[in-house]
Amino acid sequence: MPGCRLETIGFDMDHLHMVMVIPPKYAVAEVMGTLKSQSASYLRKKFPFLGRVYWKENIVWSPGYFVSSVGIDEQTIKNYVQHQGQQDSDQLELKL
Repeated sequence: MPGCRLETIGFDMDHLHMVMVIPPKYAVAEVMGTLKSQSASYLRKKFPFLGRVYWKENIVWSPGYFVSSVGIDEQTIKNYVQHQGQQDSDQLELKL
């Protein structure tokens, strides 16, 4: 969508976080719907095995998403998104 930019993306085992710039003329739900729809279509074409894995629903993404606007500390959010896998993995370790 014209004017929308993906600035930062971070992957974890079962989800991803993104920092995006979305112009006010677009509804966030519209941008997310388009992003998920077009990326799912691309992924199904690029990786045909997804058709066998998700044969009944023909889906790739879960239906939900979480959105939060960024205020004054955008760099902190970007750092978290870029490094979320490393930061989250430390929380999972139990040290006795």
